[in-house]
Amino acid sequence: ATLTGAARSALGPELPAMFSNDDDMATGIAAAGTSSEDPVWRMPLHEDYLAMLDSTVADIANAGSSPYAGAITAALYLQRFVGNAPWTHFDIMAWNTRRRPAHPLGGEAMGLRAVFGWLADRFGG
Repeated sequence: ATLTGAARSALGPELPAMFSNDDDMATGIAAAGTSSEDPVWRMPLHEDYLAMLDSTVADIANAGSSPYAGAITAALYLQRFVGNAPWTHFDIMAWNTRRRPAHPLGGEAMGLRAVFGWLADRFGG
């Protein structure tokens, strides 16, 4: 799901943003997405933006204090609760505004074929 709409503003409605703390996982998912006509685009987890989540009343704010980098700060917020486990998050619109090959008009689980392809490659499915 989209957390902010900021990723859609940056990448448009057809290219989901992908955030990951694991380079091998992100590279594998992106490659599987390309081969399955389900492209994703990796975005940075720029640690300096963690300061935008500072709070005077809580351990961490659930929204950035700046109008900038909303998708990145949302992913950094999620990262706070994952610990050291490898993870990937997709900030997706999940809606196609036009019909195109392999993508129907309307709702779509963007990134799903990319993840399935990566899992199949990794675990032999």
